[in-house]
Amino acid sequence: QVQLVESGGGLVQPGGSLRLSCAASGRTFANYLMAWFRQAPGKEREFVATINWSSGRTYYAESVKGRFTVSRDNAKNTVFLQMNSLKPEDTAVYYCAARSDGTYFVTQEYMYPYWGQGTQVTVSS
Repeated sequence: QVQLVESGGGLVQPGGSLRLSCAASGRTFANYLMAWFRQAPGKEREFVATINWSSGRTYYAESVKGRFTVSRDNAKNTVFLQMNSLKPEDTAVYYCAARSDGTYFVTQEYMYPYWGQGTQVTVSS
């Protein structure tokens, strides 16, 4: 089983930055996806970004493209989400997710069997 633990959430001013981390433990795969989703109160969980662990290729939701960057640290089995130019609309619980098959980028929540517990990000003045 793969365990995912997010950290780095908190309160930040609009226009500010925050970096989230997701540490993976347990079994890993040679070619898999790790992704970030978020869920605001009263809203459906939405895709944010994903990275193919093997290739390093990334894919972003249009709403965060150019502001957020997903990256990985292979030695630490950790994926990061660097969030810049944060907006109040970015306020949500952010979840890390993983999928063992990295053949394609996928954005659907149900396609990711492994999930972290979530970390709260609040963007407010």
